[in-house]
Amino acid sequence: MSGAFNPALRVVRFIATRATDPERGTKVWMNQEEARVRLLTDGELVWVYGPRRHELAVLAVDDALPRGQVVLRDVAGVSPSEVVTIAKVNTDARPERGRPT
Repeated sequence: MSGAFNPALRVVRFIATRATDPERGTKVWMNQEEARVRLLTDGELVWVYGPRRHELAVLAVDDALPRGQVVLRDVAGVSPSEVVTIAKVNTDARPERGRPT
């Protein structure tokens, strides 16, 4: 997403699941307006860029969250109060060497 407008978001809650939990896997919740700015829709696969690494996660829209804040589940390398960016997965372009799509 080079050159695109993608403001940072603050992690307000982090959910870590156990192997016995019925719902597991990487997921990110954000406000509808924040998703619209990034051209994202509910249920879409997105990149979560944290301070130490990046991961793929499923997006869930939750209007109860204030703008500028996200909730993450099982995203490695991120903790509460840190800043992340969320980007659309570009499946149409050929991947650049050493960079995620």
